[in-house]
Amino acid sequence: MSTGDDFLRRLDAVEARLAALARHEAQPGALTDADPASGERWDRGQVWAHLAEFIPFWIEQTRPILRGQASGEAVPFGRTKSDPERIGAIERDRHEAVSTLWASTHEDIALLRTFLRGLSDEQWLDVGRHSTRGLMPVAEITEEFLVGHLEQHADQLEDLSQS
Repeated sequence: MSTGDDFLRRLDAVEARLAALARHEAQPGALTDADPASGERWDRGQVWAHLAEFIPFWIEQTRPILRGQASGEAVPFGRTKSDPERIGAIERDRHEAVSTLWASTHEDIALLRTFLRGLSDEQWLDVGRHSTRGLMPVAEITEEFLVGHLEQHADQLEDLSQS
Protein backbone atom coordinates (compact mmCIF):
# COMPACT_ATOMS: atom_id res chain seq x y z
CA MET A 1 0.00 0.00 0.00
CA SER A 2 1.36 3.43 -0.91
CA THR A 3 1.62 6.39 1.45
CA GLY A 4 -1.27 8.06 -0.34
CA ASP A 5 -3.48 4.97 -0.13
CA ASP A 6 -2.88 4.71 3.60
CA PHE A 7 -3.74 8.36 4.18
CA LEU A 8 -6.87 8.07 2.02
CA ARG A 9 -8.03 4.99 3.96
CA ARG A 10 -7.51 6.86 7.24
CA LEU A 11 -9.24 9.95 5.85
CA ASP A 12 -12.31 7.88 4.96
CA ALA A 13 -12.40 6.43 8.48
CA VAL A 14 -12.04 9.77 10.26
CA GLU A 15 -14.64 11.36 8.00
CA ALA A 16 -17.15 8.69 9.06
CA ARG A 17 -16.26 9.26 12.73
CA LEU A 18 -16.72 13.02 12.41
CA ALA A 19 -20.05 12.60 10.60
CA ALA A 20 -21.33 10.54 13.53
CA LEU A 21 -19.85 12.94 16.10
CA ALA A 22 -21.60 15.90 14.48
CA ARG A 23 -24.86 14.33 15.65
CA HIS A 24 -23.72 13.88 19.28
CA GLU A 25 -23.93 16.47 22.00
CA ALA A 26 -21.28 17.12 24.62
CA GLN A 27 -22.08 17.64 28.25
CA PRO A 28 -22.47 21.36 29.04
CA GLY A 29 -19.17 22.74 30.23
CA ALA A 30 -17.18 19.71 29.06
CA LEU A 31 -13.63 20.53 27.99
CA THR A 32 -10.93 18.59 26.19
CA ASP A 33 -7.89 17.37 28.06
CA ALA A 34 -5.16 19.99 28.18
CA ASP A 35 -2.98 20.26 25.11
CA PRO A 36 0.48 19.05 26.20
CA ALA A 37 2.31 21.96 24.57
CA SER A 38 0.02 24.90 25.33
CA GLY A 39 -2.25 23.75 28.15
CA GLU A 40 -5.28 24.83 26.09
CA ARG A 41 -8.59 23.15 26.87
CA TRP A 42 -11.41 23.52 24.37
CA ASP A 43 -15.15 23.09 24.38
CA ARG A 44 -16.95 21.25 21.57
CA GLY A 45 -17.56 24.46 19.61
CA GLN A 46 -13.88 25.36 19.61
CA VAL A 47 -12.90 21.90 18.34
CA TRP A 48 -15.46 22.11 15.52
CA ALA A 49 -14.41 25.68 14.67
CA HIS A 50 -10.80 24.53 14.36
CA LEU A 51 -11.79 21.55 12.22
CA ALA A 52 -13.61 23.93 9.89
CA GLU A 53 -10.59 26.20 9.44
CA PHE A 54 -7.41 24.15 9.28
CA ILE A 55 -7.72 21.86 6.25
CA PRO A 56 -7.66 24.59 3.56
CA PHE A 57 -4.87 26.39 5.41
CA TRP A 58 -2.54 23.37 5.44
CA ILE A 59 -3.34 22.35 1.86
CA GLU A 60 -2.39 25.85 0.69
CA GLN A 61 0.76 25.79 2.84
CA THR A 62 1.79 22.50 1.23
CA ARG A 63 1.32 23.51 -2.42
CA PRO A 64 4.48 25.69 -2.63
CA ILE A 65 6.52 22.83 -1.15
CA LEU A 66 5.42 20.65 -4.08
CA ARG A 67 6.58 23.32 -6.54
CA GLY A 68 9.89 23.76 -4.74
CA GLN A 69 12.32 26.64 -5.01
CA ALA A 70 14.80 27.21 -7.78
CA SER A 71 17.56 27.26 -5.15
CA GLY A 72 16.64 23.76 -4.03
CA GLU A 73 16.22 25.02 -0.46
CA ALA A 74 13.26 23.79 1.59
CA VAL A 75 10.19 26.02 1.21
CA PRO A 76 9.18 27.82 4.42
CA PHE A 77 5.60 27.03 5.48
CA GLY A 78 3.17 26.91 8.34
CA ARG A 79 2.11 28.68 11.49
CA THR A 80 2.18 28.07 15.21
CA LYS A 81 -0.66 27.64 17.69
CA SER A 82 -0.32 31.31 18.63
CA ASP A 83 -1.16 32.49 15.10
CA PRO A 84 -3.73 35.32 15.42
CA GLU A 85 -5.74 34.18 12.36
CA ARG A 86 -6.02 30.65 13.76
CA ILE A 87 -7.08 31.92 17.18
CA GLY A 88 -9.47 34.45 15.63
CA ALA A 89 -11.21 31.87 13.43
CA ILE A 90 -11.71 29.51 16.37
CA GLU A 91 -13.11 32.28 18.57
CA ARG A 92 -15.30 33.69 15.79
CA ASP A 93 -16.87 30.37 14.80
CA ARG A 94 -17.06 28.47 18.10
CA HIS A 95 -20.74 29.37 18.54
CA GLU A 96 -21.79 28.40 15.00
CA ALA A 97 -24.09 25.40 14.72
CA VAL A 98 -22.14 22.16 14.61
CA SER A 99 -24.12 21.21 11.51
CA THR A 100 -22.72 24.29 9.74
CA LEU A 101 -19.15 23.58 10.87
CA TRP A 102 -19.48 19.90 9.91
CA ALA A 103 -20.76 20.87 6.44
CA SER A 104 -17.69 23.06 5.94
CA THR A 105 -15.36 20.37 7.29
CA HIS A 106 -17.01 17.75 5.07
CA GLU A 107 -16.39 19.93 1.99
CA ASP A 108 -12.79 20.50 3.08
CA ILE A 109 -12.25 16.76 3.53
CA ALA A 110 -13.37 16.29 -0.09
CA LEU A 111 -10.77 18.90 -1.14
CA LEU A 112 -8.14 17.13 0.93
CA ARG A 113 -9.01 13.77 -0.65
CA THR A 114 -8.55 15.28 -4.13
CA PHE A 115 -5.29 16.92 -3.07
CA LEU A 116 -3.88 13.67 -1.63
CA ARG A 117 -4.90 11.63 -4.68
CA GLY A 118 -2.97 14.06 -6.86
CA LEU A 119 0.37 13.53 -5.11
CA SER A 120 2.99 11.40 -6.83
CA ASP A 121 5.16 8.97 -4.87
CA GLU A 122 8.05 11.43 -5.17
CA GLN A 123 6.03 14.39 -3.87
CA TRP A 124 5.44 12.68 -0.52
CA LEU A 125 9.18 13.15 0.01
CA ASP A 126 9.30 16.88 -0.87
CA VAL A 127 10.47 18.87 2.14
CA GLY A 128 9.33 22.15 3.65
CA ARG A 129 10.75 24.09 6.59
CA HIS A 130 8.40 24.82 9.49
CA SER A 131 9.40 27.67 11.81
CA THR A 132 9.44 25.51 14.94
CA ARG A 133 9.44 21.89 13.72
CA GLY A 134 12.18 22.29 11.14
CA LEU A 135 12.40 20.19 8.00
CA MET A 136 9.28 18.15 7.27
CA PRO A 137 8.47 16.00 4.23
CA VAL A 138 4.94 16.20 2.82
CA ALA A 139 4.10 12.80 4.35
CA GLU A 140 4.94 14.15 7.82
CA ILE A 141 3.02 17.39 7.15
CA THR A 142 0.00 15.28 6.17
CA GLU A 143 0.32 13.25 9.36
CA GLU A 144 0.89 16.16 11.74
CA PHE A 145 -1.35 18.84 10.27
CA LEU A 146 -3.99 17.11 8.14
CA VAL A 147 -5.07 13.46 8.45
CA GLY A 148 -3.44 12.75 11.81
CA HIS A 149 -4.72 16.09 13.09
CA LEU A 150 -8.29 15.22 12.06
CA GLU A 151 -7.95 11.94 13.96
CA GLN A 152 -6.71 13.74 17.08
CA HIS A 153 -9.69 16.08 17.06
CA ALA A 154 -12.11 13.21 16.42
CA ASP A 155 -10.65 11.57 19.55
CA GLN A 156 -11.29 14.80 21.48
CA LEU A 157 -14.90 14.96 20.27
CA GLU A 158 -15.44 11.33 21.22
CA ASP A 159 -14.14 12.08 24.72
CA LEU A 160 -16.43 15.13 24.97
CA SER A 161 -19.47 13.12 23.88
CA GLN A 162 -18.78 10.63 26.68
CA SER A 163 -18.20 13.26 29.35
